[in-house]
Amino acid sequence: MDQTETTTADSSLAKLTTGTLIAAITACFLAQVGVSIPAVINGYINQDLHLSSTTLTWVSDAFMVPVTLLELSFGVVGDLFGRKRLLAIGSVLVLAGGLLSFFTPSGETAVLLTGQVIAGTGAAAIFPTSVAMLAAGTHTVKDRAHAISVWAAALTAGGFMSPLIGGLLAKIHHDGGEFASWRYAFLAMAVLAIISTAVTLLWAQDSSSPVGRSLDWPGQITVAIGIFALLFGVIQGAEDGWGSPQVVGAFVLAVVFLIGFVLVELRVDKPLIQLQLFSNRMFTVSAIVTVLGMFAYLGTAYATSIRLSAIQEYTPLKTSIGFILLNIMGVVLFPVSSKMLQRLNPGWVLAGGMALIGIGNVAMAAIPATHLGLGAIAIPLLVIGAGFKTAVTAITVVAVNSVPTSKAGMASGATSMLRDFGLTLGPAIVGAIALTSAANRISDKIASSSTLQKSLSQFYAAPGHVPAAERPKVAEAVAAVKSGPLGQNAVPSQVPGADGKLQPFNPLKDVAFHALSHGYALGYLVCAIAALLAAVIAAVLLGGRQHDHAFAPQEDAPTPANV
Repeated sequence: MDQTETTTADSSLAKLTTGTLIAAITACFLAQVGVSIPAVINGYINQDLHLSSTTLTWVSDAFMVPVTLLELSFGVVGDLFGRKRLLAIGSVLVLAGGLLSFFTPSGETAVLLTGQVIAGTGAAAIFPTSVAMLAAGTHTVKDRAHAISVWAAALTAGGFMSPLIGGLLAKIHHDGGEFASWRYAFLAMAVLAIISTAVTLLWAQDSSSPVGRSLDWPGQITVAIGIFALLFGVIQGAEDGWGSPQVVGAFVLAVVFLIGFVLVELRVDKPLIQLQLFSNRMFTVSAIVTVLGMFAYLGTAYATSIRLSAIQEYTPLKTSIGFILLNIMGVVLFPVSSKMLQRLNPGWVLAGGMALIGIGNVAMAAIPATHLGLGAIAIPLLVIGAGFKTAVTAITVVAVNSVPTSKAGMASGATSMLRDFGLTLGPAIVGAIALTSAANRISDKIASSSTLQKSLSQFYAAPGHVPAAERPKVAEAVAAVKSGPLGQNAVPSQVPGADGKLQPFNPLKDVAFHALSHGYALGYLVCAIAALLAAVIAAVLLGGRQHDHAFAPQEDAPTPANV
């Protein structure tokens, strides 16, 4: 059988081939690896490139921003021009982004950020296209549910394996106290992208559904500018000041373009998102719960990444154990989640999952970073992971079941975009809150201690009082301390002197450590509040409602962008 045969509008009769299924799950595994790859290597990236605290936040969000902004438009592109080609292009973009990140020169942070944006753009193409290819080849509820379950398992595996891959590669290539080994995680991502591209081109069956589909360029442009401006303001506010012209200007720009997006979507014939969906009270409620819950989850993951890798300075391999704890419940609960939705009201399932995320975050907030062992946070991480798996399984079902079947595809696509928007907000808001708090506490400590002020003055003057051969390293350490709380924590408080004995070096190390511990505890607390609020909303407004437990998307409805 020729698996590369192109299908058209009549492709609804074609059955899903094994090659197409393998291509779809390989691609989504790759994309999820890209989402998770910075988690265990943030500490090494920070120590190697000497990033400002907010720039480290951008390293994670640079990948997620294009996913949020472009996945719905890529879903349309695949319908119009063929999904096989787009899936391969997505993998090639991840390949290019991974290689660019791997070859990041020392001090050239812009190269790493560019690589993350390119790879994230590839993931934005992969997520909706892989699901659409599965939907095009399945024509019963049972077949489609089976295919999506396999796809979801690959997604879970990507989130589970990515931290372990990054940790193992960093350990293998770590040499002599140098931190450049983080680059090999991106090389691994590039290798996976080569495999994904080859599998797609060789084995996947093409499909398309151009009838009634068109790109909404005005909507795409206005929402892209609006959301990026919002994220820029949130992330940069912690470093530039919340009243700075660029931050205030970003928020103003966000308001203008997001209002413009709403006006555009109300006027165009084929909008990016049908805003009429939000006139349905139940869909609106599920949308709010989705954004709150996904913000809470990825905010938690980001805070945990910074806590383990950048504050406590765990190696990537040890940090990966924390993320295995966070993700392993997704594997354990995978066979249970669908049965829960069949037997229980999905509103209650969603509320229960959000409550577990909130409870776990309350516990994380109460455990300071001075508790250096992973055992102290193991149970909270397991609870959060169980809550996320339970909640994310219910989200699409709740959203789609809240609208007529004819709008199921559009509802699923809108929910996907809202979910990824919440995920993108997580690192941005948690980072802004934690770093602002830490910077303020450090400033207050310096202002109240004349001894600390004197020690700091001597530290900044150090390059003029050390041997010439050592001055570049000392100057580099001074620059790192001036870069913000994470830089201050990365420079040791003591270093060996000429006689081999330890002598005082960075006076802000301990101050920054405790300030960051408090700051990210606030981040956990904000995530807890968001998740518990989502749980209450879901329980009160969704839990008592009747929901259908099975639905079949209409053939003329847009394909779900992500599940």
